[in-house]
Parts: sequence; structure tokens; C-alpha cells
Amino acid sequence: MTRTNDDEPPEWAKERARDVMAAETATEEPADRDESTDERVPDVPADIVDEAERLTRLARQTDDDAAAAFYRERRDELVEAHEYVPRLREEDDTLVLYPAEWMDDGTVQLDRIETTDRAVEVSLSGPGDADRYEAIAAYNEAVADAVAEARDAVHADTAESFAAFMSNHYVRAVDDATPDMREEFRTEYLPRNGWPSDEQLAVLDESLSVIESVAADVDGPAPSEASDRPSGR
Repeated sequence: MTRTNDDEPPEWAKERARDVMAAETATEEPADRDESTDERVPDVPADIVDEAERLTRLARQTDDDAAAAFYRERRDELVEAHEYVPRLREEDDTLVLYPAEWMDDGTVQLDRIETTDRAVEVSLSGPGDADRYEAIAAYNEAVADAVAEARDAVHADTAESFAAFMSNHYVRAVDDATPDMREEFRTEYLPRNGWPSDEQLAVLDESLSVIESVAADVDGPAPSEASDRPSGR
């Protein structure tokens, strides 16, 4: 699939990338830096954080209570293996991973927190990670290509539009869309930007199901190259 100018990353993503690059250029390594401290900010690997987020989303999206319990249990086991404890902060819809040593009977003990940088926060409802735009966009395009190869053109057209929508507006994978994002695509983005045919609109819900089904067989976005993940991603 060939990217058009409409598929360029959003301006806020470009701005963030420029800010990050400028900060990295301006920051010098302190001469007396304690390497043992670096290893603890945070302790949990980035790929475990990504998988914990993925399992949390799967648990929220499924209508099967047994499946949801399985996803949550698997997430907890992965995180706890690195001596972290997952919690959902409902007021801002955020997955938080706390060092287990901060916890007592399921509650964070403030007097045990030596540095908040050891905690990890992942927003479950806001935009994704702008620094991973290229990886997310490449994955979404791969899913759209797979739909085009396996299914009718009407589904392929929707898959292409949905890939651009999720990449450019949310920097999230097509199979990581929330119900609100899907509704925004149905009612706002596709009619205004996708020039859908009557046939395309008639089978829109089926197309979205096809996209999710096909995505299950496409390798996911490459994990972040960062060796550690700052709080709040």
C-alpha cells in the first residue's frame, strides 16, 4: 500500500518527536551517575509493559467473562514475575504498574516510595505513543494489505481508511480500537474522508470485524527500542 500525504503523522506527533530529539541532544551524561540507579528506573522491561497493556485491553474488549479473567491473570503473572503489581486507576483510565515493595495488602504505602520514576503509567483511552508512529503505521498498513489479499475489495477499502484513521488520529493499532474510536470512524471519519460507496457503508460493521480477524494473523508492531520506559510513557 502506498502512503499518501493524508497519511503523514499528525502535527502533535511531529512536535513531540522534535522535542524529544532536542532534549536528547542537549542532555549530557552526568560524570558521577550511579549506574545501579539506572537499572531501577523502572525495573520492568518495556516489552512486559507492552504485553501487560495488550492483555488489559483484551480483557476489557471481550464479552466472555472467562476469557477476560484469563487475560487479567496472565497479565498479573507477567508483571509480578518482575516484582511489580498492576492496578487500574479508573479516574483517568490508566494502567499503573507499581513496584511490589511499595504495596501492603493491596495498597500503596507512600512512605516506601523512594522515587516515583520506578512506577509505570499507561493511558488506556488517550492517544498512543507518538514516538512509535512509524511502527504502528507500518503494522496498520500490513493489516490493510492482508485484508486486501484475503477478502473482497469493499472490505479492503474500509481497512485502508481505518488504518489511516488509527495511525494518524490515535497512533494505535487497528485491533486496539476502543468502541468510541470505532464509532468516531463510522460516523465522522469515514463519511468525511473515505468517500465510501453505498455498498461499503452497508457492510461497514462486517468490515471492522474482518479487520480485527485478519489482524490476529499479522505480526504486531515492533516493541519500543528503549531499554526502560519512563513513567507516563
